[in-house]
Amino acid sequence: MPDAVDEFYAATRRADAAGILALLHPEFEAHTAPGMPCGAGGAFQGPEETLARVWGAVFTDYDTAPYAETRHRTEDGMIVVTGRYRGTARATGRGYEAEFVHLWRLTDGRISWLHQYTDTARWREALAS
Repeated sequence: MPDAVDEFYAATRRADAAGILALLHPEFEAHTAPGMPCGAGGAFQGPEETLARVWGAVFTDYDTAPYAETRHRTEDGMIVVTGRYRGTARATGRGYEAEFVHLWRLTDGRISWLHQYTDTARWREALAS
């Protein structure tokens, strides 16, 4: 049975902003990889801020999505997902693939916390002219 994390990956592949927001807890917190392009790296508070400054910024510059490959649950309930982002930089038409690790926490069935690790150099190379 899919949970909010599975649904998040499906919503990002559809570029479904409303679907993403519906999955996030009101006190959602995100920590994204420093060095992410588009100003999308850092700490973000709340669903709307994260949607605008992370996913919105990324979707503006990239046609991209995360594809999960492995999933594990730790003893304390954290969900660990590994996989790859695949996509194309809109300005250059260059494709890219970047590995990721996502650490997730759920509260009341909604996503309350994300920590993202990714190869930001791959993202930036796709944008380079």
